[in-house]
This record gives sequence, C-alpha cells and structure tokens, in this order.
Amino acid sequence: MSNIKKVLVVGGGIGGQSVAIGLKKAGFAVDVVEILSEFNVYGVGIIQQANALRALDAIGVADEVMRRGSPYGKVKLCLPHGVQIGEAGTPPIGRFPSHNGISRRILHDVLFEEAQKIGLKYRMGVTVESIDNHPDIANVTFTDGTTDSYDIVIAADGVYSKVRKLIFGEFKPNYVGLSVWRYPFKRPAGLDTGYIFFNKKHKIGVIPMTVESCYIFLNSAEGDNPMIPEDQLVEKLKGYMSAYPVPVVQELIPQVTDAKLVNYRALETLKMPAPWYKNRVVVLGDAAHTTIPQLGSGAALAIEDAVVLIEELQKEGEVEAIFERYMKRRYERCMMVVDVSETLGAWELLEYNDQPLPEGANMGMLMGKTGMALTAPI
Repeated sequence: MSNIKKVLVVGGGIGGQSVAIGLKKAGFAVDVVEILSEFNVYGVGIIQQANALRALDAIGVADEVMRRGSPYGKVKLCLPHGVQIGEAGTPPIGRFPSHNGISRRILHDVLFEEAQKIGLKYRMGVTVESIDNHPDIANVTFTDGTTDSYDIVIAADGVYSKVRKLIFGEFKPNYVGLSVWRYPFKRPAGLDTGYIFFNKKHKIGVIPMTVESCYIFLNSAEGDNPMIPEDQLVEKLKGYMSAYPVPVVQELIPQVTDAKLVNYRALETLKMPAPWYKNRVVVLGDAAHTTIPQLGSGAALAIEDAVVLIEELQKEGEVEAIFERYMKRRYERCMMVVDVSETLGAWELLEYNDQPLPEGANMGMLMGKTGMALTAPI
C-alpha cells in the first residue's frame, strides 16, 4: 500500500461522496468539505446505467440504490406518435440491469447514510481558500480560516471547480447550443421502461425514477441566449410536451403547474487536458470532464473515477505513479463519453435548426455502440 494516509475531498456531490466513502472503508483518514451549508438536492431524476451500478457496488451501495430506485431495461427510442425505431443503453452487467432510475435526492441520501454509517465526517459550508501544493504535501487554508495538511487533495467540486482553478488555471465550459428541462411526476401505471421520443425540433424522455414516480427530460435548442424567465418555464415546457401525441406524454401535461419544479439549464461541456493531477492534487468527475446528458453518463463517470482512484491509492507506488495509473485507466474512456455526447448533441442541434445531418449519421447506432463499450471493465 502507498504511504498516503490523510486525504481531503473537496465537494460532497456524487463523485466526492463516492470517493470519500470508498477511501474511508479502505482505511484512509478522510475529510470532506462541502461549500453548501446543508444538502438541499433537487435536480429531479438521474439515469444509472449498468456500469454506474457496477461502480456503486464497489463502494457497497448498489443494492440500496436499486431498492430505492426503479430498475428497468433498455430505453425505447420512438417517433413522436410512439412508433419504436430502436433501443439504447448498456446491456446488463451480471446482476445489474441496463438501467436504474432514481431521484437525485435519494441517491445523495443513500451515499450520505452510508457515509454516516462508517463514521465519515463532513464540514458543511466550508471549502478551500488556498492550497500550497508541494511534491510531498498539500497545505490547505479553508474559507473559515482554519488550516490543515494532507497527503493528497481530491477535487470533486464540479464544472466550476475552485480547486482546479487554483492549481491548474482557468478552464471555461463550452455552451453547446442545447438546453435540458426536467420535471417530476407520479409514475403512470403502464410505464414499463424508459422512453425517448424524437421530433425535428426537440426530444423528450419519460424515465422511471422510483416505484411511484417518474420524470421527463426535454432537450431543446434555445439559441444564443438560453436564459428563460421563471414565469415562462411552465407554459413553454407544456408547449414543447404538446408536440408528442402519445398518451404517456399527454397525460402528464396537466401536472406541469409549478415553475419551482422545472429544472432547466443550458448544457455545457468541459474537457480538462491531461494530466488531471499536479503534485498532491488530483481532479475527478465534472471538474475534469463535464459531459452533456445525451448518454446519461455524467454521474456514472464520476463514480467510476472514484472507484479507480480508490483502487490505485491502495497499491504500492509513489503518488505521481498512482495518479498516472488513474489517468491511464480513465482518460480515454471519459473522453469517449464526452465526445460521443457532443456528437449526438451536435446532430440534434442540426435537426432542430432544419439542417441536414452528416452522411452516415445514426444516433441509435452510436448510442448502442457506446453503451456496449461502457460494459468493458474500468
């Protein structure tokens, strides 16, 4: 085992909690700082494909997320009237189904409960102010004025990562011209799996979230200025949904009533160049590779990053060699997901703007091929 003993995790999101839980179970001393004063997670639903469940199993929570979520098969790809044209998703991996739908809040709760069970402590409302990053130690000053020293610092603080900026400089995310809308619903009785319906101006997905709930996501192009006033969100979302004359969508439209429940955001990507480490600081999840949700794999990549980093930190070697092994196992896989997601998004944007797709473009085939690739070991 390496001589690393004391670890700081910056960020208490999915990737941060995952790596902190795994390292604590492996015997490391772990501190977690989270800039929010309390966990107040909304974010509606999340799609966990089989590779995400496999990674969650490595930290001991896969069975609980499946129990509290909604396992389902491959997503059916359909025309606006409901005619199926294909399917997508990772094939099952062992006992893990193609997908598990879950509320983002429930997933955070499962991780937090596991963290409390093993005695992991969080410092809420605190983050890093500065890092004196040496080859042999990282001396950290926190925003509450306290200081401490760590063998390594793990940056899991998202697309606008403060740690990344402190250590590696400025990397700005790229707006891809698309937006995503999400809204939660009571689950229709006949919803047997996930569905995505495509038309020429946008697409909508109806995704199981728990036994009793589901959510929709809607992908649209809002132009160069994607900001939408809150008082317009409900009517605009209902207008988009009305373009899909299938019962599973139409019966949900009257339930869209509360702008506070509309989770809307413009889509951005970020690809941090290799290496994702310097001296004693290493980056994972959205802080290194922010993807758009065309493959539903953003959270999965963060959890996989966590699992690989946990495994490598338990092996012999100097810190730089450990981080380099982590990079070797993660970089190409993560870039594949970001790049394919960007390609799918670019094709969608062309369609939404009435422009022809490149010759040979096949969304279903590309999604299926990438889903199969994600079943490979991490």
